Amino acid sequence: MSYPIVWQIEDVFYPLISAIGVPGQDLKMFTSTSMSFLTVNLVAILILSRGKCGLSECITHYLIGMAVADLLVVVFDAILWITIPIYLPHSFVKLTPVCSVLSALRSAATVISVWFTVTFTFDRFVAICYERLKAKFCTKTTAAAFLGTVTVLGCLESLPWYFAIEPRYFIDNIPWGCTHKQSYYSSPGWAAFEMVNYILTPCVPFFLILLFNVLTVRRILVSSQIRRGLRGQKSTEKHKDVEIENRFKSIILLFSISGSFVLLWVAQVVYNIYARIIDVRYYKSTTDPCFIADRTAKMLQLLSSCTNTGIYAVIQVKFRQELKNAIIYPFNQIAQAWNRWRF
Repeated sequence: MSYPIVWQIEDVFYPLISAIGVPGQDLKMFTSTSMSFLTVNLVAILILSRGKCGLSECITHYLIGMAVADLLVVVFDAILWITIPIYLPHSFVKLTPVCSVLSALRSAATVISVWFTVTFTFDRFVAICYERLKAKFCTKTTAAAFLGTVTVLGCLESLPWYFAIEPRYFIDNIPWGCTHKQSYYSSPGWAAFEMVNYILTPCVPFFLILLFNVLTVRRILVSSQIRRGLRGQKSTEKHKDVEIENRFKSIILLFSISGSFVLLWVAQVVYNIYARIIDVRYYKSTTDPCFIADRTAKMLQLLSSCTNTGIYAVIQVKFRQELKNAIIYPFNQIAQAWNRWRF
């Protein structure tokens, strides 16, 4: 039996994004990928928590929140839900109670991660488009309140997934395996819940992020034209408006994060809509276009959980410097210890 092409692609894709994958050793490859995701997000959390990246406390809170949420997506989805069950089929995660909990937790982590991106986008939209509200709204307290509210609502929204699971089989009266209940496919209640769940995540966030970014761009363009008019600048003049330049620099981070989210989630959004329209429940084979589209969309979705740190490193000079300091710190300590021992 030939190895499905989509799995061959995954065997190349995951090592590439993990950078330390070991070809030919599947378990090590997928484990190193997940650990790379973990490392990326942990590094972002540690650096941002130091508060030395030149960002406001409000923005820092949102970025840390998104990094923590992405970290949970990696733990509950990439590692516990996908990797371990495939390569360790008799591990504890295959116990039905554990599987039920993970079903709810992976959903909650994804919902929270997505909506944290929405709240960050909305915060930047208010800061740029409504300067009078900026001082009151764009604060550390407001950020904490938004993040806390989203976390609670995300957990409540995902709770029903716990009750959608039933065991595949029993061994010594212990339930094993993880499959949806028969009522999940026939009950109007479950059908309505699934539809609402997919609308809330990621369809609505997808639309809101696009909307806020469009409105923000429109506001920036209008403000820029007004400022140029007031300054009496002509097209041939080379004077620079520092305020406009600073404003454009301040939104690069916003557009990079939200743009990355949109690009990496668009396949998932389109596939979810298509699958609901034609009512996809089973795949005919591993060459089924729906199967390939689903696996590809999943890879891109998980990739979105490790891109923000790269964005910070590219855009934020101070974050990049802190990252360099973190990398060379252990080597400096070793060098200092060697010098003390030597002399």
